[in-house]
Amino acid sequence: MALNVVVFVGGVGGAKLAYGLAHILPPENLTIIVNTGDDFWHYGLRVCPDLDTIMYTLSGLVNKTNGWGIDGDTRAVLDAMQRYGEAPWFQLGDQDIATHLLRTQALADGETLTQITTKLNTALGVQHRVLPMTDAPVATMVDTVDQGELAFQTYFVRHRWQPVVKSLRFEGVEAAAVTPEVRAALQSADVILIGPSNPWLSIAPILAVPGMRELILAYDVPRVAVSPIIGGKAVKGPAAKLMVELGYEQTAQAVADYYGEVINGFVVDTVDAGLSLGVQHTANFEIIMNSESDRISVAKNVLQWIQAWV
Repeated sequence: MALNVVVFVGGVGGAKLAYGLAHILPPENLTIIVNTGDDFWHYGLRVCPDLDTIMYTLSGLVNKTNGWGIDGDTRAVLDAMQRYGEAPWFQLGDQDIATHLLRTQALADGETLTQITTKLNTALGVQHRVLPMTDAPVATMVDTVDQGELAFQTYFVRHRWQPVVKSLRFEGVEAAAVTPEVRAALQSADVILIGPSNPWLSIAPILAVPGMRELILAYDVPRVAVSPIIGGKAVKGPAAKLMVELGYEQTAQAVADYYGEVINGFVVDTVDAGLSLGVQHTANFEIIMNSESDRISVAKNVLQWIQAWV
């Protein structure tokens, strides 16, 4: 019998592990809980980058070179906007805009983000459950040395994550709540995974939702994180740079320490096999996921290792 797996993800790294898991677990045994701290309003549209990256990845539509967006998408709308004097800094493909239009209209009609996410994924043939971390709007805000406080996408995309970070906060999280769907998934989970996503930008917003940590810790099940740091470097994105700016050592061990009691298992790459991680259960194998077969292999290895100690 397959394990019931819940995985927390955000960004391209998390989407890769979700892809691997979705190829080895039946839909009824996998729930993917996605960071929504990156969500924002842009030209009147509600854009949910991490939710869409998961949806496009699982549906086979994703631009495989970038790891986000729709493969072969065009930018006629953005080009037309430039004629009006706009200088678009956030890439919205024409097909991608259709997603945001439908989401925005559904929100205006009173649907929850969970309901909308399910409808969109189902329409694209995604069978595995994809859930936003909460239905309430939460915005990651980045306090920087040289630019002051920036909304996440302004920091990450417009400024290409170059400003030095002082601190992070999650605007609106105090009013957020764990949804019934997320609660039910965690209550029935045999395994809780944290993908190789940025711990501070992608996973921290999820853990900040009131009641989320308590739910994770309420059940005696494997709670395993896959390291986003390999040999002291981030596979992709600003994780390593951010760690230094926030006062952490640039190591997989620092990630394990940051998660603390949230995890009781940690997976690192073979190059980090010698680290003293201070976690009850540890494993090391190759976790770089350059190809689709790599993603499936990593997912299999993680679950097989967990099954050996449950």
